[in-house]
Amino acid sequence: MVDRHRCFISYHEADKREVERFIDTYQDAFLEKIVGAYDYEPISSNDEEYIKRRIREDCLAKTTVTIVLIGVCTWSRKFVDWEIASTLRNDPVNKRSGLLGIVLPSSRLLLEALANDPNAHWGVPKRLYVNACGLESTTYANVFYDRPTSTNVLMEWIHNAFVARDSKSEYIRNSDPLMTQNEIC
Repeated sequence: MVDRHRCFISYHEADKREVERFIDTYQDAFLEKIVGAYDYEPISSNDEEYIKRRIREDCLAKTTVTIVLIGVCTWSRKFVDWEIASTLRNDPVNKRSGLLGIVLPSSRLLLEALANDPNAHWGVPKRLYVNACGLESTTYANVFYDRPTSTNVLMEWIHNAFVARDSKSEYIRNSDPLMTQNEIC
């Protein structure tokens, strides 16, 4: 059995009920969790480094793994992009976090249908997608299209993301500019 970790749960607000059900189902997989960033003060700045630092300090500092729960429109939300970018950032005050994505069950079939559109990134937020595409041995993150079959499976996924913070850090791709606005979904 692996250790439980402190997790930040990133998601699109439209999926809040399904996210809550997911968390209730797998609550024993987390040592502690912070759910979404809807409670933090909006950051009014164009300075990307400042934005990422604030998200890291205000929301992610106490966590070691970020889980992106992916619904149909999660890819379009700028805060999800900012949270992923901040997760991947490593600085003297805040160490980077592990990263993984899990497609919510209600969205799986629709997102699989998007697989034929090369611009859709299979419905996965672009910054997560570029860190998860390719061979598993050369990517930083993983995206799972099926929900975990048990709490222990989710704990293993989280732990693997935690370990990747150091063992796969050379594969992090985080140089794209932050989204400046939400996309239309």
